[in-house]
Amino acid sequence: MSEQYWIGGFFIDLSRNQISQNQQSQTLAPKALAVLTYLAENQGRVVSYDELLDKVWPDTVVSPNTLQRSVAQLRKALGDDGKGQVYIQTHAKQGYSLECDVLWQNKREVVAAEETESHQQAAEQIAHIDETNSENSDNTPAVDGKTSHKFWLSKPTLFSLVGLIIILAIMAVNYAPSTPKFSLPVEQIRALTATDNKEFAAIYSPDGEYIVFSRYSEKLCIESNIWAKNIKTQKETQLTPKMGVYGRHSFSPDGKKLTFIESESCIKPIEQKTCYNLMTLDFEAALKSPQAPQSLMACKNSRIKRPTWLNNNNILVMQQAANRWQLVNYSIADNQSHVIYARTDGNFIDYDYSVQDNLIALTSIHADGLNYIEKLTPEGQLLSSELIEYPDEIARGRLLFPNFTPLSNLLVFSTGRQLFTLSFDGKVNKIHLPLDEPMGSPTFHPDGKRMLVIKGRWDSDIAVLPIAKLAKSAQPIVVTESGYQIKARSTLAEEQARFQPNGELIAFRSDRSGEDQIWLAEGENLRQLTNLPMDTYIRGLDWAADGQSILVNAINVLVQVNLDGSTKVFPFAHQIIELFQWQSDENTALVQARINGVLTLAEVNLNSLDYKLLTDKQVKRAAKTADGRLIYTDQMDRFWQPGAIEAQLIEPLINQGSDRGFIIKDNVIYGINDERQLWSYDLNQDTLTSLATLPEKIDSISDVNQQQLLLNVRVTAKKEVAELILSD
Repeated sequence: MSEQYWIGGFFIDLSRNQISQNQQSQTLAPKALAVLTYLAENQGRVVSYDELLDKVWPDTVVSPNTLQRSVAQLRKALGDDGKGQVYIQTHAKQGYSLECDVLWQNKREVVAAEETESHQQAAEQIAHIDETNSENSDNTPAVDGKTSHKFWLSKPTLFSLVGLIIILAIMAVNYAPSTPKFSLPVEQIRALTATDNKEFAAIYSPDGEYIVFSRYSEKLCIESNIWAKNIKTQKETQLTPKMGVYGRHSFSPDGKKLTFIESESCIKPIEQKTCYNLMTLDFEAALKSPQAPQSLMACKNSRIKRPTWLNNNNILVMQQAANRWQLVNYSIADNQSHVIYARTDGNFIDYDYSVQDNLIALTSIHADGLNYIEKLTPEGQLLSSELIEYPDEIARGRLLFPNFTPLSNLLVFSTGRQLFTLSFDGKVNKIHLPLDEPMGSPTFHPDGKRMLVIKGRWDSDIAVLPIAKLAKSAQPIVVTESGYQIKARSTLAEEQARFQPNGELIAFRSDRSGEDQIWLAEGENLRQLTNLPMDTYIRGLDWAADGQSILVNAINVLVQVNLDGSTKVFPFAHQIIELFQWQSDENTALVQARINGVLTLAEVNLNSLDYKLLTDKQVKRAAKTADGRLIYTDQMDRFWQPGAIEAQLIEPLINQGSDRGFIIKDNVIYGINDERQLWSYDLNQDTLTSLATLPEKIDSISDVNQQQLLLNVRVTAKKEVAELILSD
């Protein structure tokens, strides 16, 4: 057995009786570490109390309390409060198990199944790679068309410390195809922006001397400033004179300028509330004094994102037109842009650009509803297009967001707590590693010996607000934080709460057990209803009218969950992006689905699995009234309902929509506008009533009954930049 091993981001050194993380070490009793080590040797297995006592205290009579104290010491050292039980899990009347994967110091290796020829060629080239530069894409939920009750579930992209280290192992070690083993040359990890603010979108400058990142405060959690930090001196410099809504950055090839998207409210919105501007910033001048970004291109009626500076000094951006994304090449010299790639029989999801190979990797959905990996030149010439072969670990049809690695023709992506490689021939191979501490957006230093990561977590609670008092007041009430009661609280996300019809239960989704699960609250008592596996992601849930089951959108698949935990999967042919409402009496679901690559509002018949398209507009949210009227909001947060010939705008609700959503009870709409005003609108009486002004921390409204409102309360959204440093 090795005397050194890793559990998540913690390094255990038995020779020194220490547990270390972020260069901070704690010394523990040898017996406590012996308990941890035996659990590590039996990772994933429930080890009985008696077995642990026999192994750790052989030939010694000790009480069970001794074992409990050792476990308590370990949990404290690992930052595990014992409630969420992320690391050491208690099994009542049985024993303990270590739930996080283990990497032994003398066994740090990754076994890649069925290596393809392109993987082998790339591996042979790795020893000759001197400079690397990799950029990570965002992640989205998964989809599964299987009829089995086994789910393959995902979350937005999260990389743990160990996960990132394994990626480095793939990229930094030469190996033989027959024995794909990797050593792990990690020297240290250090925090670069450990402040009370929030930092994200970090990249290295091309010369590797600086990192550039965005920083926003708790009070202004949407707007940020762009900052730079000298890695050697640790000096921070604010690059922009005022805050804005900035996207992630990309350096020009010479490292003298930055490009990014700045979004702002449109002065005269026509099709969208937000206008998008492609900006540039003089990086060298901004290091001396803050500089105002300069606009290169403005989009008032379409969305643009993900600008990337190409080797020829043009800029690549994604533009959304007619509900589909297209790839646009913008020439700064000519101030002209042209579409280099688009699909009329599907859609593309994301792209990444390799500076080293001057190639574009693009994931797309074709007319057959399947996902493809495509290789393009910067001019838009399609070099290859291959169907992605999904392994069993990934939900079929899941949207993938792979990044280039320094290995030629090899990309890497995450499904949340699992990492995979993807080649241009569509082959996917799993990287076996433990993922625990959330980290994402890996970006390599040009010398390939260090990497930036973003650490962070989302913490939100479920609150109950009495509505009877609000309705009786002649004037809107100003609600303070003491005016509502927290119903479900953990250090992670609690959201999407719904009242049980004709019952006392509240159903909600929670991360508190380490994965997205459905939980039930009855008074002060909480219990976990589902036991969904790794990479769960839930987007939408609703009760049946009889209150005896819940329809859930789990990784883009509709699943009915009964109160005893049993499930039924509805194998709809298309990806369900959002579940808005379940009409259980008719067994139909109001959903946002991805059909032929385009997001569409549809009503799905769960008996026949047929569907009906309800509008050709881009819809943000939708619900039906008690008498069956459809209400939905568009991209400008305007409220609509179908008419005899065309959809009708609900004019009294102009300027009442927002990202905080709306709900319908009977024939009354409840919502929160951009001014944080809670309002109700009676469709039958055509009356709009302002009920209250809510605190800034109220993120959205999720349900209402005769006495109470359910609200989502933001507690914190912590993000910071850290750096992994590799040894030679």
